[in-house]
Amino acid sequence: MLKTGDVVLNNFFNDKKLGIVYNPIVKNSSEVLQSLKNLLTEKNLRFEKFTIDSMKGGVDFVFVVGGDGTLLKAARFYSKEFVPVFGINLGRLGFLSQTTEEELSSSVEKILTGKYKIEDRLMLVSNDGVLALNDFVIKGSSASRTSRFYLSIDGKFVCDYLADGLIVSTPTGSTAYGLSAGGPVLSPRLNAIVIVPICPHTLTARPLVIPSDEKITISTCDSCTSFVVVADGQDAFNVNSKIEIEKSKFNAKLALLEDNEFYSVLRNKLHWGIAPKK
Repeated sequence: MLKTGDVVLNNFFNDKKLGIVYNPIVKNSSEVLQSLKNLLTEKNLRFEKFTIDSMKGGVDFVFVVGGDGTLLKAARFYSKEFVPVFGINLGRLGFLSQTTEEELSSSVEKILTGKYKIEDRLMLVSNDGVLALNDFVIKGSSASRTSRFYLSIDGKFVCDYLADGLIVSTPTGSTAYGLSAGGPVLSPRLNAIVIVPICPHTLTARPLVIPSDEKITISTCDSCTSFVVVADGQDAFNVNSKIEIEKSKFNAKLALLEDNEFYSVLRNKLHWGIAPKK
């Protein structure tokens, strides 16, 4: 098993089994899947393909064909297998993915010759065992009105929010919904959690950054019967009165190309700090 910072030998994959996870409903995924299979077959490498809804273990490295949502789901699944995932973006932004259909051949060659690193990404887990690599979004059961949320950290009451909801985000997820809601961008190397209120009804409610080893408890008022929680924009579930969120013991393992570090992605994909053209 590879560890973060390990040197990858050029022949590392010769005796390993690769996985390909693809999302069949994403445009061009079947064509990219076939191209990827051809590239791996030419190298005489063993691989197995799975749809995003039929993933299995028993592989040593996974190529993920789809958008960021596909990569998020695959990363959560393979985190428990301690297997790195590499994203091939067919979606829109592709912030987590490392390459595109046009760069497929050159990017696969870089992976196979060890020109990449494995980065451990902090994940969150709820008291019900649900994992999130990006964030948990907590909203009231009624979409037509604001809700009151009570926030406690490590058993100590912090404040209450009258808001449309709360976002509890990892550093990886800080560039997603949390950023749109006014939260800060955190380097993915930080061990921290961000709590961002969504449209709070007070000017004093601001995003809060806390250490990753603290446990977050969010509850509602006595008259509220339940609220809705969404993990990574994918897994939605109802919670009665209280949810606890903390750092997961599992880390997502993202395979990143050496020339595609976090700050260049910020600049190139989010156009960070780029002045408007005259």
